[in-house]
Amino acid sequence: MKLLHFLGADLSKDSIDLFCYELKIHVHIKNSSAGFKELLHWLVRLQLNKDRVFLVMEHTGLYSYRLERFLFQQQISFAKVSALEIKRSLGLIRGKNDKIDAERIARYAFEKKDRLVAEKPTHPVIQRLQMLHSTRERLMRYRTSLTCAIKQYRCVLSSPDPIIKTQLTLISQISERIQLMDQQIKHCIAQADPSVQQNFSLLTTIKGVGDVIATATIVKTKNFTAFRDARKFSCFCGSAPFDHSSGKSIRKKTRISHLADKTMKTLLTMGARTAIQHDKELKAFYERRLAIGKSKNSTINIVRNKIILRMFAVVNRQTPFIQQYSKAV
Repeated sequence: MKLLHFLGADLSKDSIDLFCYELKIHVHIKNSSAGFKELLHWLVRLQLNKDRVFLVMEHTGLYSYRLERFLFQQQISFAKVSALEIKRSLGLIRGKNDKIDAERIARYAFEKKDRLVAEKPTHPVIQRLQMLHSTRERLMRYRTSLTCAIKQYRCVLSSPDPIIKTQLTLISQISERIQLMDQQIKHCIAQADPSVQQNFSLLTTIKGVGDVIATATIVKTKNFTAFRDARKFSCFCGSAPFDHSSGKSIRKKTRISHLADKTMKTLLTMGARTAIQHDKELKAFYERRLAIGKSKNSTINIVRNKIILRMFAVVNRQTPFIQQYSKAV
């Protein structure tokens, strides 16, 4: 069925501003069950068929969680788009507020209607894994921040100082919480769909891919359903190189984009360093490139891509990774 009406939604913790592009009508509702009922009444008043409406919103983390569940229940199509992508598509703009932002998102939806893809329901286990993984990552950042602070304080304070003791206590408590998150993640995977369990087991057969990277990959790819191939996921992680040239004057080297999931990129970088140490093939590749003058960063990026290719390969084949390396005589 052809879509006729495109809605832009600007979300915050407590409220949602909606704008219908074709009718140029705005409504402000609460980000709650009562507000969602008001949204349905608004559509009825405007005589808009739910089947012919497409809603676009920005990625806002947990702020959109309840709205997404409601839209799936009501079978209203919607898409989540990067805020930066919407901003860059608008050109030069001046001023902003919630109503204007909703209008701009609606305009983006109308102009990009041929490219928009409706979101599909995410399995509850994947959603749970995503929350656990995000919480673990946040705790890791807190612990790292405190560890760095202690190093600075120790330059000017003695060890028994209450400032240092307090932060050491916090680090110990955070470490316990991280271990709890790890246990919860393992329990969640054990109770998950067999395909999640199988893919997790296959990913961990690759050297450099541990439990954390395997969990993050399953979450980011929605158990390998959100990306068609390894190249798409590599681009998402900021590891895919792109050309930078124009005419005869600009002839720069291919380089990766800074527009990426930085957390996933960091995890893959650590995985690549581990793989270089324990995988004979990747270690030989790394040393061979350095020997001919290639940079460490570019080589590690290639190793990141090799790991991504291996992850998609084992999942597509549904067979464990087998090391096949023979040293040239």
